[in-house]
Amino acid sequence: MYERFFEMSHSPFARDIPPESMYESKNMEEVLARLGYVADRQLFAVVTADAGCGKSTLIRKFAASLSKEKYILLYLSDSKLTPRWFYKGLLDQLGVESKFYRGDAKRQLQKEIEIIRGIEGKRVVCVLDEAHLLEKETIEEFRFLLNYRFDSMSPLALILVGQTELWDEKLRLKRYSAVRQRIDINCVLTHLDRAETEQYICAHLGYAGCTQELFTGRALDEIFKVSRGIPRVINRICEKALMYACQNGHKLIDDHEITFVVEHEMLGGDAA
Repeated sequence: MYERFFEMSHSPFARDIPPESMYESKNMEEVLARLGYVADRQLFAVVTADAGCGKSTLIRKFAASLSKEKYILLYLSDSKLTPRWFYKGLLDQLGVESKFYRGDAKRQLQKEIEIIRGIEGKRVVCVLDEAHLLEKETIEEFRFLLNYRFDSMSPLALILVGQTELWDEKLRLKRYSAVRQRIDINCVLTHLDRAETEQYICAHLGYAGCTQELFTGRALDEIFKVSRGIPRVINRICEKALMYACQNGHKLIDDHEITFVVEHEMLGGDAA
């Protein structure tokens, strides 16, 4: 609705923006570079961030960066993932019917990966999303999966992606010390700072084809203050502010309108 009013060709703060058009902060650029290294060297990595700080964006950008001639990406996101369903999920994506028992399925997976590496000349990269929800048994299984050929090599690159509690409330615990010792790289996605918040908004408006200034400097200050640099919250504030401005025929959004939108149109928790 507001897109026509502001002469936009796309919705600037939608979730389906192509990976190449998404804003990339310096922190995200560094994390992507490290994940590229993880994929190439077949390492074990953990990526954590507060809710809404861009984990899904990171995964989409990372997946788009991997050469299909060189890598096979396997992706799982299941809060109830057991070891058996972990192996089944990966084998399903490889087009192989999984055997029932965990040990048999693990050997199947290792065999398939050997074929992929030896015959197709590709590396396997496994991304487990929402990993902070995984149970102890599944997390412990990663240790056995990565203990391959007398612990001389890793059969695949394994990347756990989750909210901050994945590290703070799980992997840092003594019970996970054996798993933690195998982690090669630990990455943290940070909140955007004030300058990055403005760059983020400008980049998304640019993707939408908007050539005019829509937010005053004070409006941007208020967006940063309320959102604390969390991209998901920035999206919601900007989206509602654009709708409100359109309904009132305003072409420029100031800090008073941002305050009004936050206080009257944001659902509980949206700006927390």
